[in-house]
Amino acid sequence: MLDISKIKAITLDLDDTLWPIWPTIERAEKVLQTWLQAQAPATAALIVNPHMRRELRAATERQWPDLAHDLAALRRESIRLALQRAGDDAALAEPALDVFMVQRMQVTLFEDVRPALAWLAGRLPIVALSNGNADVHQIGVGEFFCASISARDVGVGKPDPRIFEVAARAAGVAAEAVLHVGDDAALDVLGALDAGMQTAWVNREDHLWTQARQPHATVADLAELCDLLGRTEAD
Repeated sequence: MLDISKIKAITLDLDDTLWPIWPTIERAEKVLQTWLQAQAPATAALIVNPHMRRELRAATERQWPDLAHDLAALRRESIRLALQRAGDDAALAEPALDVFMVQRMQVTLFEDVRPALAWLAGRLPIVALSNGNADVHQIGVGEFFCASISARDVGVGKPDPRIFEVAARAAGVAAEAVLHVGDDAALDVLGALDAGMQTAWVNREDHLWTQARQPHATVADLAELCDLLGRTEAD
């Protein structure tokens, strides 16, 4: 169970915790495909095949293992590889990534998120903590966060305890004073437990918990998290 008296800050996952990520990625990939059809049609024809996109991504990961923590850079190099294989201008990789990233920031928040963030931020410092490349300021929720930490910034991603420790320092507290909130059992819950944090698993789709170690709390959404942390009707 949570020891609410010890919680002095919150670290908060982004993708699939604050918004569903795959509809966003699918839309961004469609916009990128349309752009490539105009700018690099041979590449567009190459990557229209999902199997080819997966093969290009795997080849990129093998070639650039040091970019494992930087999803944007991996995507840029995957696009560059596709351009090279298709015989198009590899210099188009940078503007192509820009096209993708503009759409990647166009997320649809879960309905509970904005009011919950406002309530939480009024009581505790909140640090965004993500393996992804979302920018909370571009997305429009930056006002609620005192800091934003990504795997790209730190050089390692969740579940590595080091990224949790960096986030705790950004909040100005010790790791044991942090409640980490996220949807991924391994990356968020187990990673935060290894860093000495309390954990809340956001289980929006009623999945079964299959890990040996347990989160300190399980909530269906952030509204339930606020209730758990002590929100009352008077608030």
